[in-house]
Amino acid sequence: MSISMTSLWRSLLVASALVLGAGSASAQTLKVDPADAAPAAAPAPAQQGGIKGANIFEIAPDADKDPNYANQTNAERKQVQPGNNAPMWRDLGQGGVTGTTSLPYLEYGNLVQGFVQYPGSAFTTAGEAWRQVRNDWIIPYGGSLLLIAAVALGLFYFGKGTMQLHGKETGRVIERFTYVERAAHWVNAIAFVALAISGIVMAFGKFFLLPVLGSTLFGWLTYALKNIHNFVGPVFAVSLAVVFFTFLKDNWPSKEDIRWIVKAGGMFGGQEVPSHRFNAGEKIVFWGGVFFLGIIVVASGVFLDKIVPGVEYTRANMQVAHMFHGVATVLMMAMFMGHIYMGTVGMSGAYKAMKTGYVDETWAKEHHELWYNDIQAGKIPAQRTAKAAAEAAQPAKA
Repeated sequence: MSISMTSLWRSLLVASALVLGAGSASAQTLKVDPADAAPAAAPAPAQQGGIKGANIFEIAPDADKDPNYANQTNAERKQVQPGNNAPMWRDLGQGGVTGTTSLPYLEYGNLVQGFVQYPGSAFTTAGEAWRQVRNDWIIPYGGSLLLIAAVALGLFYFGKGTMQLHGKETGRVIERFTYVERAAHWVNAIAFVALAISGIVMAFGKFFLLPVLGSTLFGWLTYALKNIHNFVGPVFAVSLAVVFFTFLKDNWPSKEDIRWIVKAGGMFGGQEVPSHRFNAGEKIVFWGGVFFLGIIVVASGVFLDKIVPGVEYTRANMQVAHMFHGVATVLMMAMFMGHIYMGTVGMSGAYKAMKTGYVDETWAKEHHELWYNDIQAGKIPAQRTAKAAAEAAQPAKA
């Protein structure tokens, strides 16, 4: 069949007009303001389990302000706030529900931990059990213990005052602490104070600081103190080990310690019980606070800092470490409060001994008579460093 040239050209013109018209319509449809253009949505990740994810920007943040919000069915609420409905939360409450989380490796898909019962908690999910131990036991009873210790020391000070020497100072001094001993003690003491203050603010600050400072300033303060706590922790751990081995030799228990404990060091009497270089009270702080509680505090602390290699930092392990850390630190702080009291305002000359390293012979005789007797007998040198011994050998200036 033949087609005339006129018909062929007419068909081509019609087809061209249709193509141009379609192109023009498409161009008008796609012509948008760049400012209004939205980025292409990333493909949704594969979902795990029965919990579906949602783009937070697609969920109305003020959906609960709807007058009918309380009357919405689960199906209606699921359309407005995916994931916020009773069946989903009931499933999560059973523990072990899988989905997608930002937690690393072992717990990547675990939304809620399984059931467990810690000492002092109900049999419930591990996260809730940890919360109960912290909020129902560690915080209230730990805070009460610190407050009772502070009040007791305050009452003791106002009732007894600073322990003064009974005899007159001789002017002859004994080297009680060497430079190395003092350096180890001061580094550890400063680190301890920084950790104690930051820990108290983080644990109890919302009860006594937040109402005064307000949420903004309190938030910045706790954030700064948290970082100080994390970085000072390893310093405290190393210095505590140095302190332990530095003072170990003179802190071994002896039979004289029993008499000191029975009479409470003579604190409530008129005369102190004779003791060696460190009395039984100081030895209790050394073995109970520095050694026993120190091991628990340091081990749990470095674990919470996540600087221990080759271990699994799961939520369960972190929760257990936190509970051990909280209990041990509160007990350590209460014990060290008594030590700090006796080393500062509680006993005249005690702070000077750690500051300068020297005590008067009268101080040594009254507070550590057995140690003083050993020095007088020549069993222990009065001046233990070479420089101090050389200065002591020089004749006194007129």
